Amino acid sequence: MNAMNYIRQNRRFFVSFGVCVLFALTLLMPAYAAEKPSEMSPQAKPVEHDPKVFSPDPSYEEKKYDAPGQIDIYGGKSRFDEVRPILELGRPIYLEGPFEKGINILGRKNAIYPGFHVSGDWRTAVGYNENGAVETGLVATRLNLELDLRLTGTERIHATMTPLNQGGNFTQKEFFGDDRDNDFELRNNLNLDALFFEGDVGTIAQGLSDSYNLIDLPFSFGLMPLLFQNGVWFEDAFVGGAFAIPAMSSPKLGISNMDISVFGGFDKVTTPAVLDDAGTLADHSLSVYGATTYIEANEGYWEAGIGRLDGEDDFDELSYNSATLAFTKRYGRRLSNSLRAVYTFGQDRNNAVQQTADGWMFIAENSLVTSLPSTLVPYANFWLGLDRPQPLADGTGLLKNTGITFETNALTGLPKLDDTGHDTWGGAIGIEYLFNLDQQIVFEMSALQIMGDANELGRAAVDDQYGLGFRWQLPVSRSWIVRADAMYGVLKGADDIAGASVEMRYKF
Repeated sequence: MNAMNYIRQNRRFFVSFGVCVLFALTLLMPAYAAEKPSEMSPQAKPVEHDPKVFSPDPSYEEKKYDAPGQIDIYGGKSRFDEVRPILELGRPIYLEGPFEKGINILGRKNAIYPGFHVSGDWRTAVGYNENGAVETGLVATRLNLELDLRLTGTERIHATMTPLNQGGNFTQKEFFGDDRDNDFELRNNLNLDALFFEGDVGTIAQGLSDSYNLIDLPFSFGLMPLLFQNGVWFEDAFVGGAFAIPAMSSPKLGISNMDISVFGGFDKVTTPAVLDDAGTLADHSLSVYGATTYIEANEGYWEAGIGRLDGEDDFDELSYNSATLAFTKRYGRRLSNSLRAVYTFGQDRNNAVQQTADGWMFIAENSLVTSLPSTLVPYANFWLGLDRPQPLADGTGLLKNTGITFETNALTGLPKLDDTGHDTWGGAIGIEYLFNLDQQIVFEMSALQIMGDANELGRAAVDDQYGLGFRWQLPVSRSWIVRADAMYGVLKGADDIAGASVEMRYKF
C-alpha cells in the first residue's frame, strides 16, 4: 500500500489530527512568538520617561454619548440608510455608540461579543428560454439565507441555506411555451449548503495565555466555500479545512504584501471533469488539496496556485493536478489587464480512454480606463484553450467570468454559450455603464471558435458559437433591486438559443 492510498483511507484521522495540532499551537506558540523588543534606527535613542509631561485623558463618564453631535463634527453628514439583517440578536452590526463590555470566557484578550444575525436575499424572476428544441416560459424563486453566529472579534460560526431550491433546481411554475409543464414545483430543502467555523490562532492564544503575541494565522474548517482567482480556478463548497499565513512582505524582493493559503477537502468536492452515471456533477468520492499565494509586486499583483483532485473507487482514474498563475496590472492611464494561465495535467485513464482533464487555458481580461473611470468601462476578454483544461474545483467551466453570455442567471435557467473552453479560442467585447453609481447597463458581443477539427476528433463538444448579451440593474430602494437579462446565441450545426428574464431581488 503506497502512502497516498494510506492517506486517502485514513483521511478522517488526518483531519482530526490537524485540528488537534491547531489547538496545540494555540497553547505553545505564544511563548515562541512573544512580542519582540522594539527596534529603532541608529540615529534615534531612548529617553527617560517623565510622567509630568502628560496630562490625564478627558473623562466623559457624566456625559451621555451624542451620536448626532458626533456626525455634526464631520459637517453634518446624514446617516447612510443601510440594509439591516432581518434578524439581529445580541451585538448588532455597525451601529454608532460605544460597545458593551465583552464576556471573559476565552480570556480578557479575546473577549466574547455574542451576536446572531440572519441576512440574505429573496429572488423572483419571470423568464423565457429557448434551448434548441426546448421552449419554456416560467416564474421561479429562490431564498438565500446567511446565518452568522459571531463569538469574538475574529471567531464565528457561519451557515448558509437555500430552502426553496434543490441543487440547481428552483421552486418554479412553467406557464407558457411549447414544452411547458403546468405543474407547480415546490422544491423545499432544509439542508445546509455551508456550516463552518473560522478564527485566528493568534487571538485564541492571546485569550488562553493572557499575553500578546505576534501570531497571525487565520483558519477555518467545516462545510465551507472557498474562492480563488475570482472563481476561475476554484469556487466550491466542500467539507475540509484551510489556513493562511497573511500580511508578509519583503523590501529586498519588492513585495509589499503577500499571503499563502493551504486547503484540503474530503467530501462535497465537485468538478466538471467528474460526473455520475446520470451525467450530473459527482460530489462524493473526491478529495482536493493544494496551496495558493497572492503577491503584490512589480506594480501589480500575482496569483499562483497548485493543487490535486483525488478520486476514489470508480473515480480513481479521473484524478488530476492543476496549476495556475496570474498577473494583474494597470498600464499607464488607459489599460487594466489580467493575464491568467491554468494547466491541468496528471490524469491517467485506464485502457487509453479519452481524458476529461488535461491541457492549457490562457485568459486575458482587459478594460479601458476612460474619462469616467468608475462608471464607464469598456472591456475585451479573450481566451485560448488547448485540449480539456478544468478548474481545480468548481461546478462550471473556466470561462464563466469571461462575459455575461457565458454565465446563466442561476434562477430561470437563462441559456449561455459553452463555458468549458475545450479546444476553442475566442472572446467577449462589451461596455458597462454605471450612470451615477445608481444603476448598471451592459452590452456584449462574443464569439467562440473551434481549434481546427477538434469537434470531429471528439476533443470539443461544440462547434462555433456567437452571442449577444444584455443586462440592466436598478436599485429601486435600499432593499429592492430590479434586474433584466437577455441573450441570443447562434450555434453552428445546432439550433439557436435565446433567453430573457426580469427579476426582483429583496436584500436583507
